Amino acid sequence: MISVKKFSVNPFGVNSFILYDETKACIIIDPGFSNELEQHMLLDFINSEKLEVQKLVNTHCHIDHILGNRFVSETFGVKLQAHKEDQYNMDTADQTARMYGLPQPNSPNIEVFLEDGDFLEFGQSKLKILHAPGHCKGHICLYAEADHFAICGDVLFQGSIGRTDLPGGDFDTLINSIRTKLFVLPDDTKIYSGHGEETSIGLEKKFNPFLQAN
Repeated sequence: MISVKKFSVNPFGVNSFILYDETKACIIIDPGFSNELEQHMLLDFINSEKLEVQKLVNTHCHIDHILGNRFVSETFGVKLQAHKEDQYNMDTADQTARMYGLPQPNSPNIEVFLEDGDFLEFGQSKLKILHAPGHCKGHICLYAEADHFAICGDVLFQGSIGRTDLPGGDFDTLINSIRTKLFVLPDDTKIYSGHGEETSIGLEKKFNPFLQAN
């Protein structure tokens, strides 16, 4: 069984996640840890639970989701995994940081490319990769079928959807991704979003104003 630990961090209020199972193997997703206090929060939890960090994953490479990439990669000796289409956002990350008055993330580049339909394994657990562009070209979600949840980054939120006005964004593509990659999942699938609180597929089908049938 996969346990999920959520941290809401950095000026953008990003949800960063540690996923771990009974073997104590874990992966870190979207580490937005932007300062020493936030980094210590991460380390304290890993040490208290005696976890072994095996993988570092970005759902996508917008600046708010990658601020802790280098720290995690260097501290635990793990390579960054993400979709190849999101290298563009990595290439422009330092420029974006300057625009927001943030320290340059100096993130490592993507070294392991994740494709739609791949499985990401750790310990006794696995996650299915769902390529869900629209917020950006290389966005992925990670679906834990056995545990009835998905990590969805900035694709789907409680009562909302990801913005589409950034480079690589497209509204129609995002809506199609949600309908064909997420709304085909069981209604009781819990959704962990990149910002805000959790929701479920069933609730968003029923109440999300962006996704109601015309």
